[in-house]
Amino acid sequence: MAEPLSNGAVYHSVPESYVLPEHKRPGSSPPSCSAAAIPVVDLGGDDTDRMAEQIVAAGREFGFFQVINHGVPEDVMRAMMSAAEEFFKLPTEEKMAHYSTDSTKLPRFHTSVGKEQEQLLYWRDCLKIGCYPFEEFRRQWPDKPAGLGAALEPYTAAVRGVALRVLRLAASGLGLADEAHFEAGEVTAGPVIMNVNHYVACPEPSLTLGIAPHCDPNVVTVLMDNGVRGLQARRRHGHQGNGEGGGGWVDVDPPPGALIVNFGHQMEVVTNGRVRAGEHRAVTNARAPRTSVAAFVMPAMGCVVSPAPEMVAEGEAPLLRPYTYQEFVGVYTAANGDRDAVLARLQNNNG
Repeated sequence: MAEPLSNGAVYHSVPESYVLPEHKRPGSSPPSCSAAAIPVVDLGGDDTDRMAEQIVAAGREFGFFQVINHGVPEDVMRAMMSAAEEFFKLPTEEKMAHYSTDSTKLPRFHTSVGKEQEQLLYWRDCLKIGCYPFEEFRRQWPDKPAGLGAALEPYTAAVRGVALRVLRLAASGLGLADEAHFEAGEVTAGPVIMNVNHYVACPEPSLTLGIAPHCDPNVVTVLMDNGVRGLQARRRHGHQGNGEGGGGWVDVDPPPGALIVNFGHQMEVVTNGRVRAGEHRAVTNARAPRTSVAAFVMPAMGCVVSPAPEMVAEGEAPLLRPYTYQEFVGVYTAANGDRDAVLARLQNNNG
């Protein structure tokens, strides 16, 4: 059983098991672009055409953007972050009561998870929680810290509302016939799962990563952090879906009170590459611990995912073949979330 990083220890060097091979390290060089490059979308006001245009533009370049005036009350956000940080301050034995190596278990506490066959360990502890539908998951929520359960329900309901609003705006901006396209079928009918991530202060950030580069498997993710820098998004260049790595890493440094939104693989497929899944990674921080709360909105397991008809021009082939989300999750897991490997296994060979 792995010892969590959040066990109260102060690390003066990175243990050997966390030191990544040189080609996988973030290095000590700064990101290639300004933090201001990640768009900020103001969801306040009535100019929905502007919002829709900005969301689609951000989706094309990054698959990432930040939202302000999003309607989630400050006290709801504050209570959720406070409970998240308190969980990782619990005595080790109380956190480890939820420990499991079974990735399907909920709730699940895990630590230092990497690619087992390569024995790569990453600088992160994580509590994974099933959140919505509430009647399905409420009884499973950890009873410690005391405020966690009370914070989860209003926060999940609020950020799920933000996610669905963003998807409606995206549908409008993309020219889909039905602004409720993502709600009409099963594309957002799956559960909302939350990763509560914690990255303790790391003495040598150039040697390791909190999370390896990846795209989320779901439709859309809404994330809040505690203001400590660590999340980076990749600006991609070239033709969508061609597997080229593209541009450099960009710090995602949200303004106070903002939420971070990124599209997952399913959004790229439904739009046939018109917007991109946001590739991202987490770097570590030498000065302070970072906590983030990521809520994943996903399809039902039996949902057949394919492009919206409006997204496939006459004479154009879908980038990927149709599949069920359950099949996708199997492919994603087998490929360890590697973007190019996932896309290669689901290529449309009839195109």
